[in-house]
Amino acid sequence: MTSIITPSLNQSPPMKTIHHHPTHSPFQPIHTLLGLPSSPSLKFKCFSSSNINNDNNISNKKQEGGLKEVVYGMVGEQVESLLKKEENKGLLDGLEKAAERVEIARMELAEIEKQEAEAKRVQEYVKQLEARASEIEECQREILEASQLVKEAERSLAVGTDALTEDEIKAIRKNKERLESIKAAIVAAVIGTLAGLPFSLAQVTNISELIIPLGITFASCALYGITYRYVIRRDLEDLHLKTGAAAAFGIVKGLAALEGGPLLEFNAESFLSHAYDGGISVSENLLIFLFATVGLDFCMKLRIISPFPIESSE
Repeated sequence: MTSIITPSLNQSPPMKTIHHHPTHSPFQPIHTLLGLPSSPSLKFKCFSSSNINNDNNISNKKQEGGLKEVVYGMVGEQVESLLKKEENKGLLDGLEKAAERVEIARMELAEIEKQEAEAKRVQEYVKQLEARASEIEECQREILEASQLVKEAERSLAVGTDALTEDEIKAIRKNKERLESIKAAIVAAVIGTLAGLPFSLAQVTNISELIIPLGITFASCALYGITYRYVIRRDLEDLHLKTGAAAAFGIVKGLAALEGGPLLEFNAESFLSHAYDGGISVSENLLIFLFATVGLDFCMKLRIISPFPIESSE
């Protein structure tokens, strides 16, 4: 079994003491190399390697914490002593300035990183704008192509129109005017008939009696729609003209209803009765034609019905 020589400071049984004299030996004493104090009790003992390992493990566990504290305390005292020296003040000032410069450099680095992130965001935004610009350019090209197609269609239409004779052009316009008049008649007849339905229901006792009054209302409102279109023409904002046309038709149709009533006698009671019946009839017909007027005006403003005369663009 191998054996090594280790120093022991404990008072063990006396062994052979080795004295070293530096004047007689060219080598330094072993306690000087190990940094141990010179003592006549310094001795060397032989142990087996297993015993040494066990002792070392136990001593290391026991002295680990104390050794760290001792080392930290020695280092702290040495640092404090160094810092208190006058010649190290300049070094401390330099260290403080260096720390300040490091802190400033860190702040500048953080600012640079922020600027780089902002620059990246700006680049991404620019890329998005470029993509949108390309989309806008493509849309503009499509719009130009569409406008060119429209111009070509207009030119072809103009060429086709020029090829027609004046009589053919007039016939086409007349047919268009007739179609618009028919649309005006249908709109006025439907709206007027619906508006007059409550008045007709109040005057009859069964459904079969509604045929004649509703038929008269339908025909008169259809004629009113055609006349209204030719009377108003393109002056759609003239309120007096609109109300005048409705009042004229309402008064005429309301007074015409008195012919089917009893004959007028020369007394106050007969006069009052005819005046009352005439006022009610005129009021009912005024409301009917006013509703038809509103429907026609609405359709003309929405271009469902074209005013008279039809423009060439329409």
